[in-house]
Amino acid sequence: MPVWDDVVGQARAVEQLAAAARDADAYVTAEATGEPVALSGSAMTHAWLFTGPPGCGRSTAARAFAAALQCVSPDRALGGQPGCGFCDGCHTSLVGTHADVEVVRTDLLTIGVKETRDLVRRAQMSPAGGRWQVIVLEDADRLTEGAGNVLLKAVEEPASRTVWLLCAPSTEDVLPTIRSRCRTLSLRTPPVDAVADVLVRRDGVEPGPAAAAARATQGHIGRARRLATDERARARRAAVLRLPERVADIGGALKAAQELVDAAAEDAKQAAEESDAKETEKLRAALGAAEGKRLPRGTAGAMKELEDRQKRRATRTQRDSLDLALTDLTGFYRDVLARQFGSAAALADEETGDAVAQLAARSRPEQTLRRIDAILECRTALDRNVAPLLAVEAMAMSLRAG
Repeated sequence: MPVWDDVVGQARAVEQLAAAARDADAYVTAEATGEPVALSGSAMTHAWLFTGPPGCGRSTAARAFAAALQCVSPDRALGGQPGCGFCDGCHTSLVGTHADVEVVRTDLLTIGVKETRDLVRRAQMSPAGGRWQVIVLEDADRLTEGAGNVLLKAVEEPASRTVWLLCAPSTEDVLPTIRSRCRTLSLRTPPVDAVADVLVRRDGVEPGPAAAAARATQGHIGRARRLATDERARARRAAVLRLPERVADIGGALKAAQELVDAAAEDAKQAAEESDAKETEKLRAALGAAEGKRLPRGTAGAMKELEDRQKRRATRTQRDSLDLALTDLTGFYRDVLARQFGSAAALADEETGDAVAQLAARSRPEQTLRRIDAILECRTALDRNVAPLLAVEAMAMSLRAG
């Protein structure tokens, strides 16, 4: 199966990446034989910026491209395309064990200077396998300003066999000095049918639930997979979509807001329980602390650094959970607005059809638009580190008064 098969609904982007992989392969082959060759003017370049809406598959496309760059299939010499999906280079790149492919993702709110300097140092190394040193930065939009400035020099003057693959929602989320030195590849939201197909083909989901999950998430691949395979995710979404019915009075609005924030906090707690204990025990062992004993002298700082990291990760997990709930709410009111304008577009969730019809009948389009604005304002407030409960309570009251 070619590496491009998991890049869903992005035929134009795949064509561009495949052409770049062919030119990159020709570059490496020519260099190995001592022939003079240059990348300038070819489809290949040293720095790429993958942009597109959440769930479009930015990081999937970047990892597929990384695998194609490392492809060592003998069919290439016979006119085959790099990115076979079966050779050692493709397989190890996709599963994360290739020595020359570094995939960087963060579970924190930002990527700092220290981590970026480590990446820059790695980028100066020659590839161990003799092809490309590929660095995939999945959350380039989370680089601090200082980290972006550190990265700039490496992107501006890369080593001859180093390729940077940066992923961000839009070009505006990356420093102008960095994006001006990258080739931008814009992805689109995949068609719902394409997302449903990949859930059936790759994840073994039945066609009915796959189509429902793809439609409910409006083509967001990761969320669709989670919704189709995780009962808890479906239960949480159902609870969120009942919120519009619960904001008729002040007490109900405030209670619904509290429950929404509590559910997000519980998500963060569950995620922490799964990882924090293992991380703490692993660090204690590395520091030489015996079970049940105190840490050796001089190692408390390392433990404090881990605790701070875990707290920041919990904050991001809670924020991400709330953002997911707000996205589902926006979809609900989008369905209401569509019905108010007489659109025949399919509902995001058929189970909410009665609630959508009732709210559409007893309110006006301008009220629905104000409610959608209230949700977007809540998301903005959370991005600005407003206390989650205050932001969600303000939103709930606006949904009631809208």
